[in-house]
Amino acid sequence: MAISNDVLSSTLRILLDEEVDQLFQATPLLRMMREKGGVETYDGGQKLDVPLILEEHSSITQLDSGYEPVNLAVKDSLRNASFNWCDFVAPIVLTKSEELSNKGERAIVSILEARMKSVMGALQREVEKQLVSNASTILTNLLTLNGNNGSNSGGSTTGFLEDGDVGTQTNTIGGLSKATFERLNNQYKTSGGTLSIANMTDLYISCQINSPNGKGPDLIICSQGFFAAYKALIQANNERYIDDSVLDAGRLSLMFNGAALHVDPFMGAAVQNPGGSDPTGASINSAYFLNTEYIKLAFDSSAQFEMDDFEHVSGYASRSANIYTRMQVYFTHMASQGLMTDAEA
Repeated sequence: MAISNDVLSSTLRILLDEEVDQLFQATPLLRMMREKGGVETYDGGQKLDVPLILEEHSSITQLDSGYEPVNLAVKDSLRNASFNWCDFVAPIVLTKSEELSNKGERAIVSILEARMKSVMGALQREVEKQLVSNASTILTNLLTLNGNNGSNSGGSTTGFLEDGDVGTQTNTIGGLSKATFERLNNQYKTSGGTLSIANMTDLYISCQINSPNGKGPDLIICSQGFFAAYKALIQANNERYIDDSVLDAGRLSLMFNGAALHVDPFMGAAVQNPGGSDPTGASINSAYFLNTEYIKLAFDSSAQFEMDDFEHVSGYASRSANIYTRMQVYFTHMASQGLMTDAEA
């Protein structure tokens, strides 16, 4: 007797829960955001609105005699950053011919398990690619951290992290202009082609002194070239210490002021500008210095890489199930985030 759609769906759902955790390992931003509590879920809604305090509400009046008039001029200090959802789906398909060629319930489940892994891997990689480098040609409704609009960067004018000093940035993020609201400017440092501890420290401190929680970045997402350059800097005579609770003999781990460095396959000159005229990395994003308390990944509670039931496809000798996702990246504070460019030797 053929395996039913209900049994097949419930079996793969168990496998799906296991597979998500495994695939996050290959996508460092997604994995670390999940580990650090940067993934939040919401029930429905057409968009995400985030209230931000961007101006002083009133002025201060010094009282010398006690009879001075109080300055009652006020402004509306609140603005809403608005983020639309990004919806996407990918199917898992099994044809009747394949069922007949692979008799037995276990054989059918094995085929679909392999296809489910393939689909989940493709979804996760496409999300990571868009979040980190704005390089997806499919998930164009998903916002990106890459706001670097240099000729070699491929960034978006709605990208969060921009290559420019505070006060010179012009991107529009969450529907709000950085040029209008300077406190929406991220911190920025170019390393001029040679990474240095001093440049990393400058960027880290700039993020920390602008952070509402008083802490510096806790996650550095970087290119392979940046990671290698940093390792070479500290290998000679600069030691770094790491909590033994996070040691992993199977993964090379580096820290900078308590922030873990993670290499992302979608960052760096070789990825953003393959074969281009400037392979040394000028205008290329080398590292994101992130305070994950204020950068979030939002998912709909019913669509976080959620698989629906298998159904027979009308007009075809096959059955399929869709993996559906509704998500978006958003921010609650930008001045505590940093971008470093041109740090690949």
